[in-house]
Amino acid sequence: MNPVGSRGTVVRSLVLFIVLAGLIAVAEGQHDKKGSSSPPPRPAPAPHMSAPAQHAPVNRTAPTNRPPMNTRPSTGMGNRPNTTMGNRPNTNMGNRPNTNMGYRPNNNTMGGRTNTGTTGRPGSTTMGRPGTSGNMNRPGTMGNAHGPMGNANANANGRMATRMNPVNRPLPGRQVSLRGGGSAVIRPNGQIRTINRNGMQINHGMNGSRTIVSTHNGARVVTTGRNSGYVQRAYVTRGRNTYVSRTVVVNHVTYTHVYRSYSYGGYCCYYRYHPAYYYAPVYYGWAYNPWPAPVYYGWGWGHSPWYGYYGGYFAPYPVYPSAAFWLTDYLIATNLQAAYEARAAARAAAANSDNGGGDQQQSQPSGDDNSATNSGPVTLTPEVKEAIAEEVKAQLAAQQAEAQQSSSGSQESPAATTSQDVPAALDPARHTFIVASDLTVSSNGQECQLTAGDVIKRTSDTPDEDRKVTATVSASKKSDCAAGQEIAIGVDDLQEMHNKFEEQLDNGMKDLSSKQGQNGLPKAPDTKTVPSDVPPPSPDNNAAKTLEEQQSAADQTESQVVKEAFSQGS
Repeated sequence: MNPVGSRGTVVRSLVLFIVLAGLIAVAEGQHDKKGSSSPPPRPAPAPHMSAPAQHAPVNRTAPTNRPPMNTRPSTGMGNRPNTTMGNRPNTNMGNRPNTNMGYRPNNNTMGGRTNTGTTGRPGSTTMGRPGTSGNMNRPGTMGNAHGPMGNANANANGRMATRMNPVNRPLPGRQVSLRGGGSAVIRPNGQIRTINRNGMQINHGMNGSRTIVSTHNGARVVTTGRNSGYVQRAYVTRGRNTYVSRTVVVNHVTYTHVYRSYSYGGYCCYYRYHPAYYYAPVYYGWAYNPWPAPVYYGWGWGHSPWYGYYGGYFAPYPVYPSAAFWLTDYLIATNLQAAYEARAAARAAAANSDNGGGDQQQSQPSGDDNSATNSGPVTLTPEVKEAIAEEVKAQLAAQQAEAQQSSSGSQESPAATTSQDVPAALDPARHTFIVASDLTVSSNGQECQLTAGDVIKRTSDTPDEDRKVTATVSASKKSDCAAGQEIAIGVDDLQEMHNKFEEQLDNGMKDLSSKQGQNGLPKAPDTKTVPSDVPPPSPDNNAAKTLEEQQSAADQTESQVVKEAFSQGS
């Protein structure tokens, strides 16, 4: 063996080892520089101390040894459904940055303003309830519907998702294209829900009610029962305001009203009830303010069929501290009486169908609609009645202001509106509505029925793309939408409820003026009336005939639809 060659081999190996070690050291040094921005792990809090709120800084990588904000990672980015929603508590309240979306600031804002939901409370989401989410996420979006419109947030690519009302999901049913044009929707149980044909729209309620809307010789014709409905025509123009007349027929009794027509938010047209007269401002003040002492008053409803039928739903106040509470009971009683008559009419129509009077049969509501004595608790709670009384007071104050303007000799209509005036259906100052007629609404893909005398509370102020807003049922009868249920309801339907509310309140003030000073009621001040700037129109003498003709046309259309629908198969 050559010792010189062996030593040379050892030296070369040693040099190679040193070079490799130096390269490894350089590589590790560069790696340490790249990772030097990561903060060292924070020590856990002492056992005797509570852990501080965990809100990671917006512009820093989250520490690796701490759990994410909502206890599980959000997979809402990257076109996958957001699993952090679904009615879990929102820990990003108090308008703090949302660190659960890729550690970026919360982009749940519209126009740079923090999303305040329905009631304007910071951090609230859909339906104005703080901390809830539970909204309709879709793959590919961050998608939690929020605020009054239920708009979806921007998705990962910055686009706005489709505006959606969380409770206004599509209803189940089968759509049928009709020969000769038009369409119909058949419920899963085979009943007709809607028909649109030749300019006529027919809507069937779940309880057998039927509403028909069409245009005839330039007039809007709306039928709400066999002997009820109205015919609306153009009437007069006063300054900036356009008015229409309505000839209303209820059980063969005819009367007229004036409505003002105007646009708002790019939609035409809203119709608002316009009073035929005003009382002296002092009378409205007397009705608004407390009476000198609470008053007991006997209504005389004891033997009325409707009162016994809805005894488990409604009980009048034992005493009245002011006229506002008296008027509250007057309004509720008027609507319950209308509900009783509408129910009887629907049952009569169904019986007529069973006897060969028509081909379309409708189901009847089950149960007794809160039929009971007035000796126990009722469904219409004092809290709900208090909310109605507050709406009465607000309307009395508005009418008093209009009466003062009218008495001042102003040339402008006391209730003049412009395109900037918010209709009562969307007015943030008004939330509680008394249902005035049969109405079928949707709630999370299901139908339910409202009838006159039910009470709802609007919970959003901005309509969705279907011109519907969300509401909660405050009180209802047994066969109607359940109390507490969230529903989607049309803006026009809410506006009609308020119009009926104003009309009935005028009737109540008239009834109260005739009874003041009697049966325990205190004497009122000046109850004389002054005509408004728009006189009441003459009734349309052909209104009843027009409504009958519309009913006949609807019967014929439904007969044809039933044959076509079932010929196309179920």
